[in-house]
Amino acid sequence: MQVLVETLVNQCRRFYKIGTLTMSRSLSQRKCLSNALTESVPFSRDFLFRQYFDPTSSTYTYLLADVKQQEAILIDPVIDWVERDSKIIQELGLRLKYALNTHMHADHITGTGRLKLLLPGCQSMISRTSGAQADVLLEPDDRINFGRHLLEVLPTPGHTEGCVTYVCREQGVAFTGDALLIRGCGRTDFQGGSPETLYNSVHSQIFTLPENYRLYPAHDYSGRTVTTVAEEKLLNPRLTRSLDDFVNIMKNLNLAYPKMIDKAVPANKVCGLYGVCEEKEQ
Repeated sequence: MQVLVETLVNQCRRFYKIGTLTMSRSLSQRKCLSNALTESVPFSRDFLFRQYFDPTSSTYTYLLADVKQQEAILIDPVIDWVERDSKIIQELGLRLKYALNTHMHADHITGTGRLKLLLPGCQSMISRTSGAQADVLLEPDDRINFGRHLLEVLPTPGHTEGCVTYVCREQGVAFTGDALLIRGCGRTDFQGGSPETLYNSVHSQIFTLPENYRLYPAHDYSGRTVTTVAEEKLLNPRLTRSLDDFVNIMKNLNLAYPKMIDKAVPANKVCGLYGVCEEKEQ
């Protein structure tokens, strides 16, 4: 009987210790989240940031600019909205230096090609590993300058082979494409996708950024516009799991075949110019 009592006491102590450690970790995580939410990096006065939305594909397009030198870049433009984008850029007195994509999209046609027709002098950009054409093929750790500002190119494959994340460290922001979404991530079952690769990309490239960095994805389907590194490290229901759990989740999503993929991918391989040249000649 005494042995049984001692065993039960030891088990209670062990469970109490585990529970205390778990609670301690949870409180520590919540404190980090609280700090990240209240200590975001303020934008400098010469930095312009605008976020636009395509309701058809739930795609976000981002306009960044140096307001003093009047140089701008556009991230993930959608072909249906290039007239809107070019008009805003002209109204603000900016010169579009680059139109760039986070990856070769499968749910919409990029606007980079048509923007080059509307705003001569603009160059297109995409990662070399995407397999798409562009004026500038980006490599890991490349720097994209616009005025005095710059973006760093981080390789974050897994959704597709050519996914990258663009980071502006001075402003404390990163543009994650489909690699990391708000409380989610891009699918991994086409275009060279790999759940193992995506998991490692997010954990090694995005989750190692400062926790108060704001993250802007390529899409959101619930009206959310921004998240932070701390939020996703604590709250992302997929990427907070173990690698094995994540792989199992991604392999059992049973998602429908993308509606636009057969049209979008061939167009995006040629910078979105598929069909545009023919229209211009008519």
